[in-house]
Amino acid sequence: MRAQLRGFGRTLIRVWRAPRARWPKRVALALAVLLAVPAITGAVALRLTYAGDLQDGTRTRGKDAIWLGHAWVDGRKKDADLDAFAQRIRGTGIRDLYVHAGPLEHDGTLPTARYPRAQWLIDAVHREIPGVRVHAWLGDKLATETPDGLRLERAASRAAVVGSARQILDAGFDGVHFDLEPLHSGDRDYLSLLDDLRALTRAREVPLSVAAHQIDPLPALHSVADALTGHPKWWSQAFFAQVARRVDQIAVMSYDTAMPLESLYGGYVAQQTTLALEVTPEGTDLLMGLPFYYEDDLSHHGHAETVAAAVRGVRLGLGRTDRDRDRFGVAIYVDFAATEQDWTSYRDGWGRLDEA
Repeated sequence: MRAQLRGFGRTLIRVWRAPRARWPKRVALALAVLLAVPAITGAVALRLTYAGDLQDGTRTRGKDAIWLGHAWVDGRKKDADLDAFAQRIRGTGIRDLYVHAGPLEHDGTLPTARYPRAQWLIDAVHREIPGVRVHAWLGDKLATETPDGLRLERAASRAAVVGSARQILDAGFDGVHFDLEPLHSGDRDYLSLLDDLRALTRAREVPLSVAAHQIDPLPALHSVADALTGHPKWWSQAFFAQVARRVDQIAVMSYDTAMPLESLYGGYVAQQTTLALEVTPEGTDLLMGLPFYYEDDLSHHGHAETVAAAVRGVRLGLGRTDRDRDRFGVAIYVDFAATEQDWTSYRDGWGRLDEA
């Protein structure tokens, strides 16, 4: 790899020294080499990462979660829906429900009219599925890449978000889960918000959880992506660690990877699992996301991003990095788009509690 990098450097030097009239073709060639070779090398590495045997003990620990849609708190879901859902998850490792109760307003506030049936859901879950916790899933678009959105740099907005979390806990939820996007790596205002939220949740003795961006698969890749597109996408591993230290649960959104093949996607998830395990404190639950939905666009190829590939990747990464870690699980996204095959792949691949 170092020899390749030295070769790239010499190519760029030759481009810089060339006559200006000849720059365009030479620049195009140099960029093609710079982009193509690492891409091929990376693909081979991911395919190798997806190979190997699964280790014993890399099964559910009973600390899994699922993101649930807004229909559960706005009146569309009824008792029969809850009964069917309880039957579906009974015996699995699902312990936490992230129920969409937002979105937040751009000033950080949360209208109470957005979750009129929250108490029905909380009571029904506690009655029908003992031991399962109901978290309020709150989120909003951040004004990091567009003028419109929540601005975490404003102290008043951060205070309003904390007020919304207090409001949702007063409503009876067992915890609060935040998904704020796009959240750039190194955002100090976000870390400040988490400090304030953690003070609240610790005082209430309830869990604070967050959805996390993926970690740089290559050093400083988020900086490169930011410079080229204005959308960093990834977090540095160091920033991921800073976030993980401030929360009780961190769920990696390990989907929408643009990977074209199952083997590459599974290898990517294995790599992400390792990167996250390396820096997540023992006292924090680490959950890896599973794609319970199908789309086919530039960021998500449904034929490649399968639950089976994700589960295998998670188990490979766990087995290689920290097989005996107890505070670990998977997070399912999302209930309303799930298929029977998704659920079967989750149960068969990750296991049931009585098989763990």
